[in-house]
Amino acid sequence: MEALRRKLLLALLAVAVVCAWLRPLDDLAGAQAQAGFKRAVASFATARALNAVISVVQGTELSVQPLGVGVTLTPGQMLDPLNDLVERFSDLMLAASVAFGVQLLLLEMGAHWGMSLALTLVALAWAWPYIKRKQSPALLTRVLVALLLVRFIVPAAGMASDVVYRGFMQAQYAAGQQGIEQASQAIGALAPADGAADKKWWQLDRHIQQLGDTIDQTVEHAIRLIVVFLLQTLILPLLVFWILLRSGRMLTAAGAGN
Repeated sequence: MEALRRKLLLALLAVAVVCAWLRPLDDLAGAQAQAGFKRAVASFATARALNAVISVVQGTELSVQPLGVGVTLTPGQMLDPLNDLVERFSDLMLAASVAFGVQLLLLEMGAHWGMSLALTLVALAWAWPYIKRKQSPALLTRVLVALLLVRFIVPAAGMASDVVYRGFMQAQYAAGQQGIEQASQAIGALAPADGAADKKWWQLDRHIQQLGDTIDQTVEHAIRLIVVFLLQTLILPLLVFWILLRSGRMLTAAGAGN
């Protein structure tokens, strides 16, 4: 059993070294991070477009004459809370874009040949006494685990995040993004054309009802997108980092005990 465990550990280490040079995980994680970056940028652009439409509609004035008395109303002011939410939403989408950009940069840094060379040399130095059934130095074990984490923690986190996204969040993102785009068109359509600002009171009531429904739907879609990007760029990567760090500490302790 001990011999089998040693062979399995050496085989896994050899696979890690090969992956460090051939970069299959980096290529997959890079493509997924690039796709996430494009999604975040698209959501940011949609949010800014919606913000511009809201700013236009907020200045809309409608004239009604209940009982023959002329009254000028500004129902667009109902959009003030939504405008604040959209501004914060666009800031979060910009932050998500930056997070994916940082992930791409870290992938390139971790995949540098110098990192792969350092990992290879340390792995060989650690494996030699291990093959001879001797105990590898504790410091060398710590260095090896640290290099493995530095080399593979970002690709692993990116791939895990993308797997969860494709399995559970892709449909939510598509629905939320489409909802924000449709909200921009719907709110823009509520603005009266030039010379058509006069409405009867029952038309105004319908106008306000449509505006309220659009606001509710837009808030729902914005929050849905915030949850998707928050999970994908912060919560899931941190969870993977924590799991891998705990695993690294366990491996270090096990290696020191052998």
